[in-house]
Amino acid sequence: MSTLPSRRRVLSVGAGAALGAGVFGASAVPAAATPTASRQRTGPEETRTLDELYQAALAEGGKLVIYAGGDTPTQQDGTKAAFKARFPDIDLTLVVDYSKYHDVRVDNQFATDTLVPDVVQLQTVQDFVRWKEQGRLLHYKPSGFSKVYDAFKDPQGAWVAGGVIAFSFLYGTAAVGSDAPRSPLDLVDPKWKGQIASSYPHDDDAVLYLYSLYARQYGWEWVARLAAQDVRFARGSNSPGDAVRLGQKAIGIGTSGSALPSPSSPVQSVITDGHPFMGWGQRVAILKEARNTTAAKLFLNWLLSTERQKGSFNGWSVRTDIAPPAGLKPIWEYPEAHVDGFPRFMADRAAVERWKQTFALYFGEVKGDPTPGWLGLHPGA
Repeated sequence: MSTLPSRRRVLSVGAGAALGAGVFGASAVPAAATPTASRQRTGPEETRTLDELYQAALAEGGKLVIYAGGDTPTQQDGTKAAFKARFPDIDLTLVVDYSKYHDVRVDNQFATDTLVPDVVQLQTVQDFVRWKEQGRLLHYKPSGFSKVYDAFKDPQGAWVAGGVIAFSFLYGTAAVGSDAPRSPLDLVDPKWKGQIASSYPHDDDAVLYLYSLYARQYGWEWVARLAAQDVRFARGSNSPGDAVRLGQKAIGIGTSGSALPSPSSPVQSVITDGHPFMGWGQRVAILKEARNTTAAKLFLNWLLSTERQKGSFNGWSVRTDIAPPAGLKPIWEYPEAHVDGFPRFMADRAAVERWKQTFALYFGEVKGDPTPGWLGLHPGA
C-alpha cells in the first residue's frame, strides 16, 4: 500500500478530542442541571427483589411501554422474549426505531401532552442530559446502581446504562481466508475494493463517531482512499454485519459485534491495540410522566441484574463487579474505545452536523428508507 499522510497532515487524536481549530472547532460539554431538575430527591438503591417488583408492577396494571434505539423491528425480540419469560404477565410493548427519531418523537409527545413510553433506551446520549435539565426524567437508582461504572450512570439516578455496545469493523472468516484485515489501515488496500459494506456514518451518530476517530488518526487521505474502494453503504448499523453473514461482502464497517476470540465463528470483529474503535453505555431512563412507573423500575432492575449482565452478547457489562470472559477487559480499560469521548462528541451538535456533511462529500448522500420502517408520531400507543 502507498504511504499514508505524515503526522503533520493527520488530525489530532484522543478520546473525544475536537478537530483542529479552523476546521470543526472545540467540542461542547454538557450543561449543568437546572435548579428545577436538581430539586428532585434521590433515594437509596432499590432494595425490593425482582419478584417483589413484579408483583407491585402487576398491582399497578401490569403494562410497560419502551422506546428502544435499533435498526430493525425485530432487533429487540430477544430482550422482549427474555423479559416475558421472567415476567410473563407483564404486557410489554417494545418499539424499535432509530434513536434520532425516538428522541424527537418523545419531545413532540411532551409538547402535545401525548406521552406513550414509560422507558427510553437510546443511543442519543445527549438527550438524557437535556431531559434531566428539563426535569423530564425520574431520579431512580435500581439495585446494583453503585456497581455501575461511574461514567455509565447519572449520579442522581436520572439515567443509567443498561448495556455496552461497541462499533468497529468485522470480516467473514471464509471470505478473507488467511489474509484477514488487522486494523482500519488494511481496509484501503485495493485488494478489498468492492468487498466492503458500511453503514452510512452521516446517518448514525455512533458510526459517525467511529469514522471521525478514523479520520483523526489516519487523515482525510485515508477517507478518500476508502471512498475509492467502491464501498456499499446502506442505512442501519445492522446492514454491514448482515452483508458479511450473507456472503455478500467480505468486510463490514460501522456495526456492532463480539470481540471475544472465536476461531470457529464465521464472522470476527476486529479490535487492535493502538487503533480506534468506539464503545458506549446505552442509556436507559424512566420518564417522570410515565404511566407505569413500577413496571419501568422492574425493567431497569432486571437489566442491571447480575444474571442479565453476565449474559451480554459481547461479553461486556456496565457493572464493575462482573468480570468479562477471558480475552476481554472491561470496555473502559480500552483507551481505543473512547468511551468518554462519545458523550462529548454527541453534546456538540453543530460539530456533529459538520462531520455529517463532510462525510457526505466523500461518500454521497444517504439513500434508502429507514430500516425499522416509518413509525409515525405515537407507535406503541
